Amino acid sequence: MKFVQKSYKAISSVLIILLLTVVTACSSPQVDATRELPRSAETSVYPALERGSTVEGQKYGDWVLQTAKGLVDDAYIRDNNKLGVVISSRVKPSEVRNLARSLAQGFHNSFPGQDLTVLVYAPDKELILTANYDQQSNQITYKSA
Repeated sequence: MKFVQKSYKAISSVLIILLLTVVTACSSPQVDATRELPRSAETSVYPALERGSTVEGQKYGDWVLQTAKGLVDDAYIRDNNKLGVVISSRVKPSEVRNLARSLAQGFHNSFPGQDLTVLVYAPDKELILTANYDQQSNQITYKSA
């Protein structure tokens, strides 16, 4: 029975990584990081602006939610170098790091040439993992909260 459970977990992790890697590599929007979102007046409300601090960030955040297939409940982009995601309860703790790696790789493809940070939050919105992509070394380092 333990073998079946371990096999299921391993296969699930591989499928999640494969899905996010393929989807990210094939359809990541290429963005121009220089355009800022319009500033709103105190009385104006732009609920769609919450996903990103730039138009490109907004589009990428929307794209992450659409392609994550229910693994990510919410996403936001700040300064075109910070991606925050709230994972769904469907993501097992053993899969969080692999998901963060896939997100960091896709984020790098859409916002190349800079250091990037992926912040992974639990469904209760507590920070659980930070993945930092270093442009110069092309490496990802992880820090548990």
